[in-house]
Amino acid sequence: MEMESIDIQTLADYYAYFPQPPYLILMFGLVASVLCGLSFQAVLKELLVDWQAKKSTKTLKEMRSWRLLTPFLGIAMGSMFFLAAGVEIFGVPTKFAYGLSALMTVLIARLVWWQLSKVLDLLEEGGSAALDLDTFY
Repeated sequence: MEMESIDIQTLADYYAYFPQPPYLILMFGLVASVLCGLSFQAVLKELLVDWQAKKSTKTLKEMRSWRLLTPFLGIAMGSMFFLAAGVEIFGVPTKFAYGLSALMTVLIARLVWWQLSKVLDLLEEGGSAALDLDTFY
C-alpha cells in the first residue's frame, strides 16, 4: 500500500469547499451570554437593594442606566453569536445567518427590555406584593 502525496493546494481547496462549522463561535456566544447574565443579575439585585434600603427619591426608571444596560447588551450580543453559529451549523450562509440572528436579537432584546421596564414600574408602585402572582388565582 503506497501513500499518495497530497498537494497542499488540493487540501486547502477541500477545506474551502466544505467549511467547518463554527463551534468555537457557538461556545463563545453561550459563555458570553451566561457571564453577562450573571453580571446583569448582580447589578439588578444591587440596584434594587440600594433603592429599597435607602428609600431613594430616585425612581427605578432613573436607575436604569449604562450600569444595567451594559450587561444586558452583552447578553444580547452573546445570544446573537450563539444563534448565528447555530443556524450556520445547518449550512445556512454566513451573511444570512448573522443578518437573521441580528434582526431576531434586536427585536427580542427590545421586547425583554420593555417587559423589564414594566416589571420595575410595578415594583416601584406596589412593592414586591405587586409581583405576587399567587393572588391572581
